[in-house]
Amino acid sequence: MKTTLNVAGMSCEHCAAHVTNALKALSGVRSAEVSLAKKTALVEHEEGVSIDALKAAVTEEGYEVV
Repeated sequence: MKTTLNVAGMSCEHCAAHVTNALKALSGVRSAEVSLAKKTALVEHEEGVSIDALKAAVTEEGYEVV
């Protein structure tokens, strides 16, 4: 499955890297591509990974999913 999240609060490449690493750390996530310019995260994951879990990983890093 692929899920796109709109992420607010990222201001630099380090922010994007934090979001990427947080998403990739979740069990069942195959890949995460975060775009600072588009303020999005494209996540490829197994069917059992919930959107709430993806959102929680982002918010735990201090960013907001809108």
